Amino acid sequence: MKIDSSYIPTTPPVTQRQTATPAASTGSAQEAVSLSQLAGSLQSSEKPPVNTAKIQEIKQAISEGRFKINPEAIADRLIESARDLVNSSSKREA
Repeated sequence: MKIDSSYIPTTPPVTQRQTATPAASTGSAQEAVSLSQLAGSLQSSEKPPVNTAKIQEIKQAISEGRFKINPEAIADRLIESARDLVNSSSKREA
């Protein structure tokens, strides 16, 4: 399995809200934010790349003691992913 770094979450990071002090001369100001229908549908339709069936299969195999780890394959794929990351960052700098 190759590590894919192209996934970008669709929800913004959680930040602390700052308390705004109202300006004395402007009275009460209200702000409203709304998303277009397209933005809303894109946000709701995107899901992280998760194969729940495969996850359940692996969990079952682990619980039954049938899951075999192949350290050579893991090492090979980690090295391949690292090479891809190095190559992609080298291309961006050039």
